[in-house]
Amino acid sequence: MSQSFSRWLERQWYEHTPWQIVLRPFAWLFYILTVLRRLAYRLRLFKSLKLPVPVIIVGNINVGGTGKTPFVIWLVQQLRQNGWYPGIISRGYGGNVIHTHQVTKDSLPQQVGDEPVLLVQRTGLPLYVGRKRTRAARHLLRDYPECNLIISDDGLQHYALERDMEIVIIDGERIFGNGQLLPAGPLRETSARLEEVDAVVFNSGAPAAGGYLMHLVPDHLRNLCAPEERMELSELIGKRVHAVAGIGNPHRFFSQLEQLGLVVEAHPFPDHHAYSADDFKFAKDDIVLMTEKDAVKCTAFARDNWWFMPITAEIDRALAEKILARLTRLIEKEA
Repeated sequence: MSQSFSRWLERQWYEHTPWQIVLRPFAWLFYILTVLRRLAYRLRLFKSLKLPVPVIIVGNINVGGTGKTPFVIWLVQQLRQNGWYPGIISRGYGGNVIHTHQVTKDSLPQQVGDEPVLLVQRTGLPLYVGRKRTRAARHLLRDYPECNLIISDDGLQHYALERDMEIVIIDGERIFGNGQLLPAGPLRETSARLEEVDAVVFNSGAPAAGGYLMHLVPDHLRNLCAPEERMELSELIGKRVHAVAGIGNPHRFFSQLEQLGLVVEAHPFPDHHAYSADDFKFAKDDIVLMTEKDAVKCTAFARDNWWFMPITAEIDRALAEKILARLTRLIEKEA
């Protein structure tokens, strides 16, 4: 999908345009198909795989990034601190791998996807990608029998895999756009689906009743050519930087930098964009600052004045306690 078409389609989703009326009949058809598909799983017309370990789905009901990756990193930390050893499965969006494949720190993002590489680099956990998450999960448990829990990065609508917990991440700034289903809007399922999940996490903004708020806190900047080299954000206050973001909501990144006092020249790209050196002709000798997700795809041609900003998710401890309590009940039930 071209950048121009991606941006045009996003405008239809997050702005009021006449095209929404044209696309709405297709959204109704999409709704009917999703309802029939889910009904088929409930009636056991389609098979769902039950794994021998608990499964936590971290997903969303809309297209585009909402902050699932930093949430998964936070979730892994909470689980590891309490004696769990999870493995992660993913579809590997942005990659071209067809069959099940294990992701390592040195895997190529263009093959396995940018988010899986980032997750492995940040967590060190076994992670498998594949078009069929059920197969990825089976391969992971076969190769790492010590794993006693599976986290599915995305996959809320992948009903071929049974789950024990569902956690939905919502962009607290954009919420659900125009509230329409695909292709008239960004929704994969209606907002009524949130009533069925175990927890709803809002990435900034004001959480709805019963929801949890997630803050993304920036860390020291790191150099793409020498990741051990760090720089304080305060060193760039008042300075002009080229800010690059190919994430679900790039303007969140640009706004965050501006709020920190940087002079930002914004360069938004589509989510999961496959970067090349030609994309950075604007940079010349100026400082380039990007997200960590973008950085994993740019190290091969990076220059020494290119930096990325790691972020850490901060979430109410009550959510961790809820998840751990639910897992304890599952174990006691099976004992």
